[in-house]
Amino acid sequence: MAEKKISIIKASGEIENWDPKKLVNSLRAVKAPKNLIDEILRHVEKDLRDGMTTNDIYEHAFLLLRRYDLPFAAEYSLKKAIMLLGPSGFPFERFISHILRAQGYTTKVGVMVRGECVTHEVDVVAEKDDERILVEAKFHNSPDIKSDVKVALYVKARFDDIHKRLSETDDGPRYNHAWLITNTNFTSQAIAYGTCAGLSLTGWNYPPKRTLQDLIRSTQTHPVTCLTTLTSAQKNILLSEGTVLCREVIENPTKLERIGLNKSRIKSVVEEGTRLCPIV
Repeated sequence: MAEKKISIIKASGEIENWDPKKLVNSLRAVKAPKNLIDEILRHVEKDLRDGMTTNDIYEHAFLLLRRYDLPFAAEYSLKKAIMLLGPSGFPFERFISHILRAQGYTTKVGVMVRGECVTHEVDVVAEKDDERILVEAKFHNSPDIKSDVKVALYVKARFDDIHKRLSETDDGPRYNHAWLITNTNFTSQAIAYGTCAGLSLTGWNYPPKRTLQDLIRSTQTHPVTCLTTLTSAQKNILLSEGTVLCREVIENPTKLERIGLNKSRIKSVVEEGTRLCPIV
């Protein structure tokens, strides 16, 4: 007899069949050991039922990971942690600036740049050697909202307006290209347009081997919202004070003292952060 298929509801409301490979792959991505992956899969499948949401499954797996090892849980929560940088999107701009700095760029956030027609507020300007980039940091507070071709067209049009003025005058530095970075995914049309128009695109799962999550993990620029040893209120206070990376509280634990944590809690936060983002 064929095994009964179980319907799972995605955050978008779309219904799909339960596929254990998706859970297994997400756990492998955070380097969870095989025995733990097998245990989590058994626990999740034991409680599976028609109509469960992908968030239900995520929460179940997250709690099991947290019970086993806090840094695994923190890494597993990376996508959700970035969502917590909102709702204004400004912490996301600072977060992208940190990622670029970790790659050797010097950066400025919220730069006003004159174009041929209008003046534009550019989220991040990044420079390295002869490369000067205008970066649009597009934040979405839901994983199912994609950056579509209209966003890509908007970013390219702004770059063209700025580039046109600078190519006709000697007033100000030249920019090489524009780069659109988002915390979710792109539509196929946005990718096709970006490829054709020379617009760099980085999203949660694009481009292969250079996705946003790849950049975060390779540069160890995990957001402070990853830390499971902090409450939501404590994370929000740190963000409001301009602290975006977990590395910032590891290197300067007095930030945690200022928001009211005692020595024992500070030690727990620093230990988790150090295991998640080792200082080399």
